[in-house]
Amino acid sequence: MTISLGIATVLGGFLFPFAVRMIWGKMVDQWGAIGGWMAAAFVVGTVWCINHGISTPMITQSGTAWVDMGLAAGVGVWVASALTGGNVKKSYRNVLAAVSGGILGGFLLSLFL
Repeated sequence: MTISLGIATVLGGFLFPFAVRMIWGKMVDQWGAIGGWMAAAFVVGTVWCINHGISTPMITQSGTAWVDMGLAAGVGVWVASALTGGNVKKSYRNVLAAVSGGILGGFLLSLFL
C-alpha cells in the first residue's frame, strides 16, 4: 500500500465515526426514533458508498487486515468521548464484553470456515 492509499484509508476510517458524532444525535433529537432510523440509513449508507462502493473507494483493503465499519464507529466514538471529557470508565465493562464476544465469534467461525 502506498502512502497516499494509507492516508486515504485512515481518513475513510475517520469519516464514519465523525459523521455519527456530528449527525446521528441531532437527527434523533429532531425527529425521535424515526430520526435514528433515517440516520442509520443515510449516514451508514452514504459513508459505506464513499469508503467501499464507488469505483475509487477511500479505503484500500489489502487482504492483510479486516476492520468492520461498526468497529471503526465504536472505537472512533469511544475515543472522541474520552478526548472531550466524557466518562468512559462506565464503558469498560461493555468494551470488555464486546472484545470477548468478538474473539469468541471469530474462533467459532474459524472452526468451520
